[in-house]
Amino acid sequence: MSTVRPQESGERTAGDTVYTAPAQRVPEDAPVRAARGGEGVGELVSRASQQVSELVRAELRLAVMELKDKGKHAGTGAGLYGGAGLVALYGVGALIAAVIAALALVLPVWASALIVGAVLLVIAAVLAAMGRSQTKRAVPPKPEQAMDSARRDVAEIKERAHR
Repeated sequence: MSTVRPQESGERTAGDTVYTAPAQRVPEDAPVRAARGGEGVGELVSRASQQVSELVRAELRLAVMELKDKGKHAGTGAGLYGGAGLVALYGVGALIAAVIAALALVLPVWASALIVGAVLLVIAAVLAAMGRSQTKRAVPPKPEQAMDSARRDVAEIKERAHR
């Protein structure tokens, strides 16, 4: 898990990638002018507003950079998972061939393949039935409970508004 944490140098890190927020520009004579009272309240508020705006933009740029980095890692991870699944599929095929070969020691090869194929089809049918029941629970794809709750809230608000 990557976290962004401030370092002693003012840098932030996300995983192994270092992100640095842009430096704020402060006029050299700002403390002197503030001490002399050379800036009015309006000028101070304006400058504070500008600095807050710059800070928010810098934080957003930092967040975008971090999300891009995390997205690249997520994409690479998903590709590696896909490759692992493909290799696992080949492994399962090899194991099925081994089971057929083992049964062929006591039965004819065609009978061994028929038995293993039938068992695999029964497993597939059970998984398909379980998937179908789960899919039926997901249709229609709308948040019915949340919609009902929102309707009740609106009705409650309307009822209290008429009192």
